Amino acid sequence: MDSLPLRANRPALSSLAGLAWPVMVLLAPPAAAQLVPPVAPPENPVTPEKAVLGKILFFDEQLSSDNLVSCGTCHRPEEGGADLRFIANPGPDGFRPSPDDLFGSPGVIRSDHVNHYEPDPLHGLLPQATARTTNTYLMAGYHAELFWDGRAGTTFIDPQTGRTSVATGGALETQSLVPILSSIEMGHPGRDWDEVTAKLAASKPLALADQFPTDIAAALTGDPSYGDLFATAFGDAAITAERIAFALATYQRSFVPDQTPWDDWNAGDTSALTRRQQNGLNLFTGAAGCAQCHPLGLFTDDTYRNIGLRDPATDPGRKAVTGLDDDRGKMKVPTLRNAGLRRRFMHTGQFLDLQQVVGFYDRGGDFDDNKDALIVRLNLSQRQRDDLTDFVGNALTDPRVRDGRAPFDRPRLWTERGILNPRVYGRGSRGTGGFEPLLVVGGPPHLGNLDFRFGVHQALGGALAWAILSLGQEPPNTFWKGIPLHIDLDQIAYVLAIAAYGAGPGAGYATFNGEMPADPNLLGLDFYGQWFVTDAEAPGGYAASAGLEFSIF
Repeated sequence: MDSLPLRANRPALSSLAGLAWPVMVLLAPPAAAQLVPPVAPPENPVTPEKAVLGKILFFDEQLSSDNLVSCGTCHRPEEGGADLRFIANPGPDGFRPSPDDLFGSPGVIRSDHVNHYEPDPLHGLLPQATARTTNTYLMAGYHAELFWDGRAGTTFIDPQTGRTSVATGGALETQSLVPILSSIEMGHPGRDWDEVTAKLAASKPLALADQFPTDIAAALTGDPSYGDLFATAFGDAAITAERIAFALATYQRSFVPDQTPWDDWNAGDTSALTRRQQNGLNLFTGAAGCAQCHPLGLFTDDTYRNIGLRDPATDPGRKAVTGLDDDRGKMKVPTLRNAGLRRRFMHTGQFLDLQQVVGFYDRGGDFDDNKDALIVRLNLSQRQRDDLTDFVGNALTDPRVRDGRAPFDRPRLWTERGILNPRVYGRGSRGTGGFEPLLVVGGPPHLGNLDFRFGVHQALGGALAWAILSLGQEPPNTFWKGIPLHIDLDQIAYVLAIAAYGAGPGAGYATFNGEMPADPNLLGLDFYGQWFVTDAEAPGGYAASAGLEFSIF
């Protein structure tokens, strides 16, 4: 990576910053390295079988503890390898919303060690948010270390055996396993690899997705189990954390996003860039100085820098990994390939478009503490800023990535399909303090779902809560003891009585969870559920939730 050439004879800032249109146009393509496939460590060579298994795992929401989040939920190729969804975390002022908010990706609802819902101090019983914006996965195979702070290092240690599986070059293997056990992103506290591998062994691959790409459809011909897929990729059916990491890493090393207009230009096609993009490229390698940290080819030098984005006291960045004060506030320099497809920028997600990013660099950053010496005021004209934005936003975009074409195609996720199963219907009734118990809707009710659950919150803390499932539904506007009744009490299939956690009016919460049997006789069965919370101040002695309906598939 460090061998990628920087542009020579960079013009002085004073000689170009004030030039009016037209800016100097490049008459010939620059000499720069073509993008080559990332190097795989010898312990984990790339094979088609491992790559397609990794692709299936990457987009399987069953890999999470709530069946609603996959790796591909937060890393979508058409979004530049990042996430189109964002949740705000409060910035240094402690308030949300406010101008200093930090934007992360939605994860799972906070849960306890047995996967029961547990309110988060900030997000309650809504999805939690990651502390930093999701970075792209499309070039992850080219980095020596991963995550914004580089905490996923080059050596991969098998978390189940403790032995070194990849001596060097294993950052992707190391990184790929972290979100799966994260209690914010895909897991719950205490989740371990025995739980994850047992769930995969019992799960039908991509049971929740549809619209399979050709390679995935071919791999799933004959309805194989995950054990079958692991046997094809590794020689036997054992499902282990190491093999999950090897497959996920191999998938991400199996593609090269090298069909951008800039790549065509670099290969000799002088018509590949527009006049304005050529001007933008000239600025990129010259007056704007972008290529010093984003050298042509990879468009990243794989270093860590503090660019003056935020006060380092709010996020130590690389310092949290190295312990070095000189690293405070430093973050990994990201690749700019396909940056034009992103919705937010920087590790904070605070910029909404590339114009704002260019404007930030043009003013020389916002905070000086430990700021990199290369971040200086540029004083570019508006035309120059526009041309630079055009180059980065369009000339570095691979149309296969933008359009979701192979090898950057993917299945459609359950959370994208618009299916309301389970669904909430009707209304509930209020109890002490005027609080109505509210439903927490869990993941899809499919056969073999080991993590099926739904919950209630805003109930009376400490009170007895009843979750009742019935095979029948009452007609609208049916009441029992003055309470809206949504389930047929004569067709009750299951009852759970549990003391609501929390204390006081509106602070109670509880969870119904259990395994959905892999019994085909259950296919198509409709269930109706409702929570009733014992409450002396409620009509009829109970506060009730709305109804919950789901159909097993």
